[in-house]
Amino acid sequence: MKLQDIILWIVVLLAIVVVLWYVFGNSPTFEQAILVLLLGLSITTLVKLRVLETRFNFLARDFREHSKKR
Repeated sequence: MKLQDIILWIVVLLAIVVVLWYVFGNSPTFEQAILVLLLGLSITTLVKLRVLETRFNFLARDFREHSKKR
């Protein structure tokens, strides 16, 4: 597993724990639970965009190489 995958799973698990803690306990506040969820979604989005950007760069390089061969 890559480091980004490990961080992603830690954030997702943290978000699940905080939401369950809010539902079944009297801590944390609703705003804190929402903040952890939004943080998890933000990190997930950034990781996915980074992977997409890397794939796009490979695709752009392949197109440049293909156009040079013509």
